[in-house]
Amino acid sequence: QVELAESGGGLVQPGGSLRLSCAAAGRTFRSYAMAWFRQAPGKEREFVGISWRGTQTIYSNSVKGRFTISRDNAGNTMYLQMNNLKPEDTAVYYCAITPRSLIAGVIRDTRSYDYWGQGTQVTVSS
Repeated sequence: QVELAESGGGLVQPGGSLRLSCAAAGRTFRSYAMAWFRQAPGKEREFVGISWRGTQTIYSNSVKGRFTISRDNAGNTMYLQMNNLKPEDTAVYYCAITPRSLIAGVIRDTRSYDYWGQGTQVTVSS
């Protein structure tokens, strides 16, 4: 059984930083694609970024240059370093994984992922 657990959310002022973690358990995930999504109140869940194909990362335009995804050596924990946070980054952040070999055209689609965490709240406010 695969389990994902996010942590690290909280309240931060604009311009501040947070680091989220996603711990995966149940098997070895080194070859899995692992992604971050977020969902703000009243909005659809949106793609934030992905770690896949070994060392490759892709980010949404809204976070590029401010957020960084990394994984531990075992590939079972993924991190999201968020810098220069803005109020519009406020959302519940979810990690998602899949063993499937994704093509670039589907990585932003929530249907491409098989397992999801419960989410962690990030609030950016002064």
